[in-house]
Amino acid sequence: MSLLVAKRLKPIYVKINGCTILLPLQRPRSTQTAAQIRSKDDDDYEYIQKSILNTMRFQGGLPRLPIPELKKTCERYLSAQKPILIEEQFKHTESCVQRFLVGDGPKLQTGLKLTNFRKRHTSYITEYWFDMYLRDRKPLPINYNPFMVFTPERDPRYENQLVKSTNLLISSIRFMKSLRDRVLEPHVYHMFPEKTDNEKYRKVMRLVPSSLSFYGSMLLFKAFPLDMSQYDNLFHSTRIPELEKDMIQIDNTTRHVVVMRKGHFYTFNVLDENDHIYPPKEIASSLKFILSDDGDAARNPIGVLTTTERDSWAVTRHHLSEIGNYDLLKTIDSAIMLLVLDEESVATDYKKLLRTFLHGSGLNRWFDKSFSLIVAKDGTAGVNFEHSWGDGVAVLRYFEDVKKDIDEKPRFHPEDVDSISSNATVRKLSVISDNKIDAAIAEAKKQYNEWIQELGVDYYIYGGFGKKECKTFGVSPDAIMQLAFQLAHYKQEREMVATYESCSTAAFKHGRTETIRSCTLETKALCEAITNSSSIISNAELKKMIINCSVTHSRLTREAALGQGFDRHLFALNKAWKKAGIQKPAIFEDPSYETLNHNILSTSTLSSPAVAAGAFGPVVKNGYGIGYMIQDNRLGAVATSYQDQRNTSDYIQNLKSAIKDIHNIFLAK
Repeated sequence: MSLLVAKRLKPIYVKINGCTILLPLQRPRSTQTAAQIRSKDDDDYEYIQKSILNTMRFQGGLPRLPIPELKKTCERYLSAQKPILIEEQFKHTESCVQRFLVGDGPKLQTGLKLTNFRKRHTSYITEYWFDMYLRDRKPLPINYNPFMVFTPERDPRYENQLVKSTNLLISSIRFMKSLRDRVLEPHVYHMFPEKTDNEKYRKVMRLVPSSLSFYGSMLLFKAFPLDMSQYDNLFHSTRIPELEKDMIQIDNTTRHVVVMRKGHFYTFNVLDENDHIYPPKEIASSLKFILSDDGDAARNPIGVLTTTERDSWAVTRHHLSEIGNYDLLKTIDSAIMLLVLDEESVATDYKKLLRTFLHGSGLNRWFDKSFSLIVAKDGTAGVNFEHSWGDGVAVLRYFEDVKKDIDEKPRFHPEDVDSISSNATVRKLSVISDNKIDAAIAEAKKQYNEWIQELGVDYYIYGGFGKKECKTFGVSPDAIMQLAFQLAHYKQEREMVATYESCSTAAFKHGRTETIRSCTLETKALCEAITNSSSIISNAELKKMIINCSVTHSRLTREAALGQGFDRHLFALNKAWKKAGIQKPAIFEDPSYETLNHNILSTSTLSSPAVAAGAFGPVVKNGYGIGYMIQDNRLGAVATSYQDQRNTSDYIQNLKSAIKDIHNIFLAK
């Protein structure tokens, strides 16, 4: 960690793993008088939660992400390669692995362990992982930024764009304040929430020393605290494009939000000088002012520049700043959060909804912000988030808490709309342009429009089969979905391919994700059996094969969640040989290593009662991005791919067939 102290200024700039964070030396002292001290009712408005446990209570006691045994990693790697390679290729890969095990592998493993020992405050993957994201020069939308859409409100009157935006914004700031003041509930996975997610648990855990808190929670209550190091990147945060490697910047000294509408930028404070949230009607009146602006769309919609290649955007952004937009960019970068108000309704057109939240036209977006809260004309709302700073665990926690808050206690109501006036304290930000910027915007619009036209998006929802029925059949619901993805692709292409399923390692300090390799010998055997028209395998045998797929998948999931997958370990060893100054090991020279990491099927689950839809783009040009949900009585998936490479709608039709095949096997007597 390096500290760079600005001359004669109060803030300190801290660089940690490529993230530049602006920290005040001390929080400004409150100027409250005795009459202004907040009551319990005031606190109820200020905070979404008021936990008796410090938000970071368990952080110091979290176990570190383990470095797996080298031999085990190599065994798991070969197991993942076997179903996707022909025999000759596999023999070559096996030979490369054996040479690695008796050659450079042990030396690199020792070096990795030594580095890990020296960096006990973090995980062995953290620095490499940030570096991978921040050095990638590909544009952020579709390639990296996923999205999630909120389920609609029970009372349709609360779907009004002004009402919905106001409530989401207030609840978001309440979440931010609870997090910042460390009264947000620590993120804990309770095995038996009905027995342990209560005040008794919190009172006991408050007494356990911090260094023992994780194990105390796990052993006494079977409740597993999760890493929360990513949470401070949710607010006041943005990714800044720079040549070769971007940086993440956090400025937690500000009180304003930025709102985008028709490509324009507006700003207003949501916190007063005493750090209190403005009343609901004042916030609503600011949003009403913005929604009432009947001017034309922005002539220079600079937001579209965030859709471009990162080096190109870095150069253009520098020029933007140089010609007089420094304060504008600083206002956007340092805002607590970004709210996007769109002009189109999407609720009745599901594909339009998916495209709106995944990529939009780019004209009313700023993809660099940690997340964008997007609200359509009809009140349909969701988030699109930048991925380098964190993973779905932190964003989903925010998403679920805010959704619960606006459901249970909305602060602004439909009947309040007519009683408010437009708030003139809102500032509409001006963009200074020149011929160079005009040309850059025109080119970005052209390229982005061509790009999104290439992208295929489709979905499928299957009712009557979900978590409940899977459990009665004795199989993992997630394993069934992963099997369906394999079977759908096999029906379409008659081949097994590299498959990525994301698994969180948030049970460890600074844990990110591990890969579940859900294409296995068991899934391959089942795909071949189901699609073989001359097969004489009985339904009973097929059912046993599905159960075997589930058993294998559950084992792989458990290994990944416990930090015993092989992907991140090999990723770190592949980085380590470069630092060691040795020749590239054969295991990484082998084309099969690149094949396995060229994920044709990239999948991630978005199962939550708060989520109506969610997805992301394909991670390789000839692949699919598949976001899926598993609910009690239905299964669903959204698939994306480039139409010149893959047929998204054809894949969805095969997925429909695959799920029905699997379901019918279980239903057959």
